[in-house]
Amino acid sequence: MRKLAVNAKDCTGCKRCEQACIAAHSRSGSAARAALEQPEAKTRIFIEYEAGPVPVVCRHCVEPLCVSACMAGCMQKDPATGVVTNQGHEQQCVGCWMCIMACPYGVISPSAEADPAAGAKFAVAIKCDLCPDRDTPACVEACPMNVLSVVDVPDPSAIA
Repeated sequence: MRKLAVNAKDCTGCKRCEQACIAAHSRSGSAARAALEQPEAKTRIFIEYEAGPVPVVCRHCVEPLCVSACMAGCMQKDPATGVVTNQGHEQQCVGCWMCIMACPYGVISPSAEADPAAGAKFAVAIKCDLCPDRDTPACVEACPMNVLSVVDVPDPSAIA
């Protein structure tokens, strides 16, 4: 299974990962046009601490608490890829925010508003989906310091 690996000590807080995420998840897919569309990043990529910025990314947990907390059943873990997402399932997010409260890493956030073009009638939870339409997630490609990388983990339950 693919997982994002983080080398936090090299993060400069440039936010190129967040900008790339926003562009990748915009309707146009373009950084220039994304500014006009005002899409949101799938997640907050880093947090500023006294010691410096620290990337915070979804772990796509082995036993994700967000999935068990989702009362609508839309937050699901793909058994083949291990990706946890609330997109592309028959059930739709109802904006209850239970997944946000359950996530121990704080990587799920509410969308700013409903997106009627995507079929959403109200604000929904947004989170990293590992860019399913790309070979490498946009955040990884955009990081100039190689802080983020994709690793294959044969047994995710072995991750400490």
